[in-house]
Amino acid sequence: IFREGLSKRGVQVITGLGKYFRQIDKKRNGLLSQAALKEALKLFHLEMPEGDFESLWLILDESKSDKVDYGEFTHAIFGEMNEYRKASVRKAYMKLDFNKTGSVPVVNVRKCYCAK
Repeated sequence: IFREGLSKRGVQVITGLGKYFRQIDKKRNGLLSQAALKEALKLFHLEMPEGDFESLWLILDESKSDKVDYGEFTHAIFGEMNEYRKASVRKAYMKLDFNKTGSVPVVNVRKCYCAK
């Protein structure tokens, strides 16, 4: 969708969408309804013809659950990470997984990372 070289505004829109989705996700399950996605696109001035939106929804809702995972939405926008980014993520994960358990508790993330 936005893969063709993100402009500064494009990055701001994607970042803003992420913040908006986290604010409206009261259940904290990472899922978006069709209405929530449509409203978010409208809010960020990304409206599209109804037919295009329906096509987008069909692509995003592969599981036919009438909900879209925010991670799936992000993947659809950004695509696969390149090898450099994947290596960086692996390196960061290895640092966070102190005990080499294969999972990282939030407390370990808080020890190493401050989003502020």
